Amino acid sequence: MTAADTTANGIGGNGIGLLDRERIIAKPGFNRWLVPPAALAIHLCIGMAYGFSVFWLPLSRAIGIKSSVACPAGASILNALFTTSCDWKISELGWMYTLFFVVLGSAAAMWGGWLERAGPRKAGVVAALCWCGGLMISAVGVATHQLWMMWLGSGVIGGIGLGLGYISPVSTLIKWFPDRRGMATGMAIMGFGGAAMIGAPLASLLMNYFRTPTMIGVWQTFVALGVIYFVFMLGGAFGYRVPPVGWQPEGWTPPPEKRQVDDHQASGPSPGRAQDKQFWLIWLVLTLNVSAGIGVIGMASPMLQEIFGGSLIGHPELKFGELSGEQRTAIAVIAAGFTGLLSLFNIGGHFFWASLSDKVGRKNTTIRSSRSASRSMRWRRGPPTSAARRCSSPSSASSCRCTAVASRPCQPISFGTQFVGAIHGRLLTAWSTAGIVGPVVVNYTARPSSPRACRASWSTTSPCTSWPGC
Repeated sequence: MTAADTTANGIGGNGIGLLDRERIIAKPGFNRWLVPPAALAIHLCIGMAYGFSVFWLPLSRAIGIKSSVACPAGASILNALFTTSCDWKISELGWMYTLFFVVLGSAAAMWGGWLERAGPRKAGVVAALCWCGGLMISAVGVATHQLWMMWLGSGVIGGIGLGLGYISPVSTLIKWFPDRRGMATGMAIMGFGGAAMIGAPLASLLMNYFRTPTMIGVWQTFVALGVIYFVFMLGGAFGYRVPPVGWQPEGWTPPPEKRQVDDHQASGPSPGRAQDKQFWLIWLVLTLNVSAGIGVIGMASPMLQEIFGGSLIGHPELKFGELSGEQRTAIAVIAAGFTGLLSLFNIGGHFFWASLSDKVGRKNTTIRSSRSASRSMRWRRGPPTSAARRCSSPSSASSCRCTAVASRPCQPISFGTQFVGAIHGRLLTAWSTAGIVGPVVVNYTARPSSPRACRASWSTTSPCTSWPGC
């Protein structure tokens, strides 16, 4: 490399840029417990993707404000992308949520190998620019009532930020905690799962603050969240450090089988051989588990508001369409809290099951999680008096879904630590598939075609007989 090349590629001519991997190699004596907070800072921001359901109902009244302005009968999705004369349907808005996870998995698969070469700091900064920049583009889309800008902004560009922001902490923590990989990755991922516990109530408060008689306050909320998240994500990215080559925790010696894997002698697939049978079995299990969870989470807020209506504020006789503006504001706050409750179960599921996988093994954890998810999503029918027992709790479903997700980041270790970023990225394509299957099933299949009939049926004492996706 010539002197000109060195100066062009580095800062001050030293060949190492501010964001380069070489810049963040930890010095001797570095405390590895300083890395998890940096990872949490990233995941607590991008995890707001789980809390976007708080925006669906306000956005469905962006023009009508108090009630939705219906589009002409038979209007196509193309009309919804560009119309400025009628309101969007929640099912149309929900595609942005689907795009989150489709692009998340695709981006992680495409740039997982690049992350290992470039380092987590550079990946974290790019993730911050994409995620927060996507929120800004979506703010413009809301202000101009252009759905395509929201799909492009938060869905596609923000989804790229999700993918890079998701795998960069996991890849880093696995290297720092070879003795406690499950617990370490659980600490990072619980931030992603628990972000909505903070973000959803915050978004609800901001929308109420910015709301006026002629404005729903969503675009201003997007801008505020974008600025807040950008500051914290940059802080997390610059807090990253990577261990030097050959580093091990003091006093810890890897077992023989783990030493073989770490020495790159495992028989698992390289990034170019992701067709391995073991890889695809893990991929299939993750797809099935995630489909159940994100389908419920994506519609949590409007589902609670539309189904229970006035009963949330002590007026069970009032249906959702009969509520005043003040009453709708009150139940929106409650629905945001419900979304936060799902997030709380995400936190517990991620950390507990990931830590447990260190003790009982990744395979056993995955098997147990699959059984739990299956039970939580089994809709039971019976006498009306047993509705509480029969209806699977969305919170339980969310927690069970986390059990598979919790042990998943450690699975790429079986293919060699040098492949963590690349294999983990390819494994996240399961989220891309689940991001289509789960939300589409809930948005278009489980939900009754007539909202009036739905509300009427839910006024009975046996709700689960009317909405399979309760």
